[in-house]
Amino acid sequence: METPKSSTLFSQFYVLLVVFSISCSASSSPVQDNFVLCLNNQSSKIPFYAPNTPLYSTILQSSIKNLRFLSSTTPKPQLIVTPLDDSHVQASVICCRKHGLQLKVRSGGHDYEGLSYTSDVPFIVVDLVNIGSVDVNVEEGSAWVQAGATLGEVYYKIAEKSRTYGFPGGTCHTVGVGGHFSGGGYGTLARKFGLAADNIIDARLVNANGEILDRKSMGEDLFWAIRGGGGGSFGVVVAWKIKLVPVPQTVTVSMVSRFLEQGANALVLKWQSIAHTLPKELFIRVQLCRVDTRMRVTFQTMYLGTTDQLLKEVNQSFPELGLTSSDCAEMSWIQSILSFDDFPKDGALDVLLNRTQTLTRFFKAKSDFVKEPFSETILRGIWKQFYDADEAMQPMMFLSPYGGRLSEIGESEIPFPHRKEYINEVQHLAWWDKEGIEASNKNIDWLRRFYGYMTPYVSQSPRASYINYRDLDLGHSSNGTATYAQASAWGVKYFNNNFEKLVQVKSKFDPDNFFRNEQSIPVNGGEVPIELLNNIGVLHFERGELEVSRSFTDTGNWNYYDALRSEKRGPKLEATHLEKAKELYTKCSARLINPTLVLNHSTSNAYSEGITLLTKNLHLSMMDCKFICSF
Repeated sequence: METPKSSTLFSQFYVLLVVFSISCSASSSPVQDNFVLCLNNQSSKIPFYAPNTPLYSTILQSSIKNLRFLSSTTPKPQLIVTPLDDSHVQASVICCRKHGLQLKVRSGGHDYEGLSYTSDVPFIVVDLVNIGSVDVNVEEGSAWVQAGATLGEVYYKIAEKSRTYGFPGGTCHTVGVGGHFSGGGYGTLARKFGLAADNIIDARLVNANGEILDRKSMGEDLFWAIRGGGGGSFGVVVAWKIKLVPVPQTVTVSMVSRFLEQGANALVLKWQSIAHTLPKELFIRVQLCRVDTRMRVTFQTMYLGTTDQLLKEVNQSFPELGLTSSDCAEMSWIQSILSFDDFPKDGALDVLLNRTQTLTRFFKAKSDFVKEPFSETILRGIWKQFYDADEAMQPMMFLSPYGGRLSEIGESEIPFPHRKEYINEVQHLAWWDKEGIEASNKNIDWLRRFYGYMTPYVSQSPRASYINYRDLDLGHSSNGTATYAQASAWGVKYFNNNFEKLVQVKSKFDPDNFFRNEQSIPVNGGEVPIELLNNIGVLHFERGELEVSRSFTDTGNWNYYDALRSEKRGPKLEATHLEKAKELYTKCSARLINPTLVLNHSTSNAYSEGITLLTKNLHLSMMDCKFICSF
């Protein structure tokens, strides 16, 4: 595969390896020294950088996109390894595992919480900046993309070979494909072709044993998990094979802004009711933001077709927008990438090869998914929250439409579960420029309050979130050591019912939990035997204030696992469990509207007997509560 010029950014410095080894040994820990020796034994040309070497800070900071993680107090890696090929990644995995060092892998550095280059324990960063080739096969309609490539490099290489192919990834060209593909990958072509992860057809992965596996050798379960299950849990994907998608010669882009005094609220209300029902070729995203003291809404549109076709469609379905030909610009698909990334559409395409983000700021983000349109009262409340925010902070919301191909794909087709039940996805953002902990705390606190305000108006049970807009406020563990119960706090929000299968795959392919981060998929540590996950029930009240935890080990909640486990002696139901269940049922039933009892299929007669015993002892009817069995 051909290597883009930008992907060899630091490779010329590998000749300094011996010097680095000597300098590291003089001031580093024995573990670090042993790691260096291990690397040298694997290969004499693996580039790495220690904190006391000139290029260390340059390399570390080169891919940090959130200034919150550039502070002097942010934990720094003991070494940064910049592999030149797959074998160097294998060596890094083998040596980290051998010497007990945590491995963090960075592709583009856009992790919203900095988890690809920070940790709360001693760690090594493997930066894939030098592994970024993109090999496009026009005849096959596919491309092999190394995991260190950016979206900009992928789009550039596709356009270099063909103007009738594209790929449904995100709009920011500096985002690395490693994390983007791993978490899903939403962009302007999503309604037509689905997510980036929906269009992955093969991959090459380094597992915890340092072996390289492709789709055939890793098997369908692991291949399923890496396409939307989040990065950093299952291995190091070193390359992806993507399916290219057909795009017309001409697409049309439009950006129309309206302020509140120009009727922006009415336009948002109408957009919510129709955006997810529009033809797949039409993508209209909404941005809500504060400009000084005024509130502005921008409608960002891309249509796979001509201006005349777009106007005909919009003037029929959304005439209130008042879209005219002067608002529109025809261009090629690759030019639309420039336009959505705030570059001139007629500018040089090689700007997409620049990995350096032109504007970096402090920010914090959160995400939501919406099932019902916001009312005008809710919108007014949103604007009030924006108005009350500190004047030095820029609050922002992006509402991205669902429907189309996104809603046709089943929620368990890949780990990304957010599909047909939603009308749009929301990204909440707070941006600021002032340095210091006080400013960060103030602005993050505002975003948390705003997120709290939005609670009644977005998805519930779980309140769904998008893993690529990572949010540690949902819960996190120290050093990636969460139990199943602990990880459910964020895992169910990111992956809904797919979380249990991800745990099964993790437990099978990385049982020692080598690949981990603060929000990684946990291994099943014995609190729930993995073979029983298919048969364990979770008492879950879909509506109301009280929801029984999915935890099987938290003694503060009724423990279904203990209540229903057979232990080869048949189902066991203890009096304390009945008392707790009755208490919870009494509290919940007062708050519920028409709850129903749903018994999903179970392969175990013992568990069926346990469910029957449970129902009989609690005197529950089929209309009393909702009982969900995993899978």
